[in-house]
Amino acid sequence: MLYLVLIEHWTLAAIVLVTTVGTDLLDGYIARVRNQITALGGLLDHSSDAFFVSLLLFALAARGLVPIALPCLVIIAFLQYTFDSRALSGHSLRTSNLGRYNGVSYFLLAGFPVMQNALNLHVIPDEYFKWIAWGLVLSTTISMLDRLFTLQRKNRSDTSIDE
Repeated sequence: MLYLVLIEHWTLAAIVLVTTVGTDLLDGYIARVRNQITALGGLLDHSSDAFFVSLLLFALAARGLVPIALPCLVIIAFLQYTFDSRALSGHSLRTSNLGRYNGVSYFLLAGFPVMQNALNLHVIPDEYFKWIAWGLVLSTTISMLDRLFTLQRKNRSDTSIDE
């Protein structure tokens, strides 16, 4: 995906994007229907989403459509989300509403320029994407701070219970 955006092969990039999002939605649906949801499966699913959208955002940053701060923050936020949830120890990922909205928004922001260029239908001017991305930088920062403060409060309350 990174390469396709960098060389501006928008049609193939759009096909990869639609396929990726479609299969991501489908595998989640199948796991829920078959009651095969696991902590490891959730971690792998979220990891692949974060990896994919980060690469796409890095490519868009290289094209000047989004600030480089956004894909960097997406990676840091995902790592914080993983460690705070203790997902590497087998616990399920704990999401917040803002984090969930941010995750969907990363895909929407990243996908929009790809689809616009693939369809040659420019509904949103390219310069607007940078402003939308700065809004996501702000909301991601707020989400990360909220996770940090929540974890600190939880640790303080766990410490006081132990005493």
